[in-house]
This record gives sequence, C-alpha cells and structure tokens, in this order.
Amino acid sequence: MVLRLSTLFLRTLREDPADADVASHRLLVRAGYIRRAAPGIYSWLPLGLRVLGKVETIIREEMAAIGAQEVHFPALLPREPYEASNRWTEYGDNLFRLQDRKGADYLLAPTHEEMFTLLVKDLYSSYKDLPVSLFQIQNKYRDEARPRAGLLRGREFIMKDSYSFDIDDEGLEASYQAHRGAYLRIFERLGLDVVVVSAVSGAMGGSKSEEFLHPTPVGEDTFVRSAGGYAANVEAVTSVPPAPVDFSNAPAAQVVDTPDTPTIETLVADVNARFPKDSGEWTAADTLKNVVLAVTLPTGERQIVVVGVPGDRAVDLKRIEANIGSHLEISGELGVEAATEDDLKKHTGLVKGYIGPGLSLDDAVLGSEAATGLLYLVDPRVVSGTSWITGANAPGKHVIGLVAGRDFTWDGVIEAVEVREGDEAPDGSGPLEAARGIEMGHIFQLGRKYAEALGLKVLDKNGKLATVTMGSYGVGVTRAVAALAESNRDDKGIIWPRSVAPADVHVVATGRGEEIFEAAAALSEELEAAGLEVIYDDRPKVSPGVKFGDAELIGVPTILVVGRGLADGVVEIKDRATGEAENVPVAEAVEYVLRAARA
Repeated sequence: MVLRLSTLFLRTLREDPADADVASHRLLVRAGYIRRAAPGIYSWLPLGLRVLGKVETIIREEMAAIGAQEVHFPALLPREPYEASNRWTEYGDNLFRLQDRKGADYLLAPTHEEMFTLLVKDLYSSYKDLPVSLFQIQNKYRDEARPRAGLLRGREFIMKDSYSFDIDDEGLEASYQAHRGAYLRIFERLGLDVVVVSAVSGAMGGSKSEEFLHPTPVGEDTFVRSAGGYAANVEAVTSVPPAPVDFSNAPAAQVVDTPDTPTIETLVADVNARFPKDSGEWTAADTLKNVVLAVTLPTGERQIVVVGVPGDRAVDLKRIEANIGSHLEISGELGVEAATEDDLKKHTGLVKGYIGPGLSLDDAVLGSEAATGLLYLVDPRVVSGTSWITGANAPGKHVIGLVAGRDFTWDGVIEAVEVREGDEAPDGSGPLEAARGIEMGHIFQLGRKYAEALGLKVLDKNGKLATVTMGSYGVGVTRAVAALAESNRDDKGIIWPRSVAPADVHVVATGRGEEIFEAAAALSEELEAAGLEVIYDDRPKVSPGVKFGDAELIGVPTILVVGRGLADGVVEIKDRATGEAENVPVAEAVEYVLRAARA
C-alpha cells in the first residue's frame, strides 16, 4: 500500500530536540522515526519500524545462511539462572532488578547466555545433537548511568544475540568463524563500513573476542590500527616492553629531599635544577608515577590498588577496568576511578604526592605494599633493570636511581596507560594510528564458563559426560539504525542506503491543479504495482518548500516530483545521495525509478 503523508502517523520537526547531542539523534527525531519516552528509552514510529524491520531482515537472512535457528526468550527473567552464573552480582548497578507481588526476584535481561544454555540443556543430551547455533532478536535492558547519543547508548535497545554449542574447541572455532563471516556480510549489505579489531572479553569471559567497529568521530570506542594490518580496541592493545637491563653495575639509589614537588612537572624541574644528569636532562619519562585507584567490585565494595606507570604517560581508566579483573581474581563489571581523599586517609602508608613502590632502602621507611598490603601493579614498560625517579613514601622525599627488580618488586603487570599514535604495534607491523568507532557487533569464544555454571553436559562418542563449549555473538540492531543515520546524511537530512530505506521512492505533488495530484497518485500506484515501496506526499495545502524539505529530511533514495513540468509531459527525478536531478517523460518515469532501485 502506498504510504500517503496526509494520513501517515508522522510529524517532522523544523528544530533540533534540545537533548540531542549527535546528528543521528537529531535527525531520527526530526524526521519522525523515533520519539523520546524517557532518558535512554525511545518509541518507534511507522517509518522507524520500517527501517528497523529491514535491518532485522538482513540479519535473519545471514543467520539462516549459516544454519542458525531463531528462538525468542522473554525479557523478564527469574533471578536463579543469573545467580548460578554469578552475574546477578557481577552486573552490579547496570542490572534492572525488580520483584513480583510475591517478593520473588526478577531482572530485565541485559543478555541471555543463561537462558540459551538452559534451553539446550533441557532439550539436548548427546554429541549427536551438536553443533547447533541459536539466535534471537530481542529487547535488552541496561541501567546506563548516563544514557546519551539517542539510540547509540540507551537503557533499552534491540540486539541480535546468538550462541553456538559444540562438543569441542575445534567445533567452537568453526562456529566462531561462521559467525564472523556472517557479520561481515551483514554489515556489507547494510552499507556500514566496519573494522574488525581484537578486543578483551571482559565480564563475558572466554578465550577470544573481536569487535566490529564502525569508524566515526562520534564513536565511544577508541581503536588503533597499523599500516601492516593490526587492529585492536585500545583495551586489548598490548604494549611492546623494552628489553630487561643489566643492573649489576647500576649505582645505588639515592633518597633526596624534594620539598614542594607533588606533581611530575614540579619534580622534573626540581631534580634538573639540583641533581642534574651527567648528560642531557631529566624528563617525565624518567619518573615512575604511582597512581592510587579505587576499584568498585560487583558487590559494591571498594578495593584500593596502586599502579606504577611512566610519568610521561596518562593513565587510561578504561584499559585498567578491562584488565584488572584477572589480578583481583574477580569477573564481572568493575568500576575504576581515582582514589578519593577519604580512601587515602584509610591507608597511612600512602603519602600523597610522594607515593612510591615498596622499597628495600634503609632510609625510605614506608613502602606502600609493605605498609598497607595493597596490590601493586606496574605498566609493561617497567622491566627489570630500568631506573626511575619516584616517591620515597615520605613527605617531601623522592628516590633517584631506583632500579626495578633490585630495589622494588611488583605483584603483576597491567596495561594501564593511554595508547599513543606512533606506538609500535605489538605484532611489529608498524606504528599505530588511533580512530574512534561505534561498536556494531562483538563475538566471543565463551568456552565452558556458562556450561559449567549451569551444568550443560552431553554424552560424547565414548558415552562419557562432556561439558559443551559455547560461543556468543551480538549485533546492535537499533544501534545499526543510528549508525546508518549518523554516517549517511547531509545538512538537509538523512540519506538512507537503499537496503534499509523506509521506501524506494518518495513522490511529491507540488502545485494547485487537480491534474498534478491525479498524475502523482497514478504514478504512485504504478510504482507500487511494479514492486516498489512508495511514500506519496499528497498533502493538498502544504507548500512546495515544506514538501521538498520533508522529502530530503526523511531521506528516501529517490525523489519524484510531479509539478509544473507536467504541462510539458515530464516529471523531475532526483537522486537523494548525489543531488542530481533529471526531467523524465511521464511515460518513462516508472522504468527510470526501477532502474535506479536495482542499480
């Protein structure tokens, strides 16, 4: 049926919504695709649902092509399965929790690993049943502290999540690669450029994961890549450490008075003035900055950790957040922030501005690890034999020439600082370049984490129980709509790729004569009969300028204008993407639009 704007449930807006901070949010609201219901929660209007449905269709087709079968779980789930996997606690404040009238605990699902696992456990019992891949397209819920950017970071969103179940790791690898290929085809069909990057598994767990990032300046994820083909999310980048240094002839460390030097800048200035090098000058890179962090555990408890990093490098809290769980032997969502004054007061061994590692020097009496029992981690650049200027754990005192491995030790190594452009790629493929991107998809080799927690076992070829190994694969469906709008637009509105546009052609009737509206209506019917989806602006008392503005804002790929040219037997057909327009005889208009739609 032709969509007539005179009756379509649609109101376009001339002004940007006040709460919109990215272009896709502004345009999707102004063009009548979505409306805000609450922070991070949106209603979908008829045109928006048409685009959303086409995205879902492409995903379903590519999932079916690799043999995945569709199921559908409820969004409201009981607590018990999430208790078994420990994610009731691990998700922390990001989980929406509620109780029914009888006091039983429920949650709004952020993901469905537990339910997929239990479903397969319920129905399958033999290796002969495997492999199997199941997927759903379902609403998800996460209590984002700061929802922003419209559909890009909301509290309710639609995701395609799929799970593979295999008897062994070889099968998991095959399922993983099948999903990887399907994802590349999905994004190609959607018209979304993506970069596949190595990623950390984080709270999901598992041995391997990759993200599919759509490069855009508004992306929340930073990734790096090299000319030689390396690509990774910054959380997953591994630094290239220097080689260990022979310290057998290194001079003894020296504790010196450095009053009023609580910052790296003041420290470097002071030691250059009073303790100059034999050659050159001290720089921030010669200093070891010991940063005190508070890690919020899934239980809500705060744990204090000290991290030693080169003084010329800024700490990256997201990288620490992604990597610190293994050092604390804790999985789940962890929050990391700078320790507060109250945190420092609870640990008297931490002298603000003069914190150092645990020292084995007679005149440096307070070692942070020895005095407080705090976990002490270092950046990979802190290797045995490297020499540092650092705090002496006493007011107004620093140590010059403190040698790693001789004068202090550490509990572990963590990727803790910002990745810089020009840093060497860990695979030796050249210097790194940084970019921003939107995470469109994420795939994980989960392994046996959830199967073990929930008892998913089947009989193997030898008749013995074997734990099933799993993969997890997600695509942001509503996020894809936003990313497409973000990357396909101009100053007039959205320019949808044909694969997801709400219609193939937007017919606009401009003028007062009945013959114009009759011709436009007839063309609309012919276009639909030819198999095209048509929006027809048949509003009788709306000016041509408003109609043209709405057509460009809505963003259908082809705009067909029936106006004053009708007297000469022609209509104007415009390509929304290029802006090119051509006068075409009325009798040839349908075939012209068909060719454009098939191109």
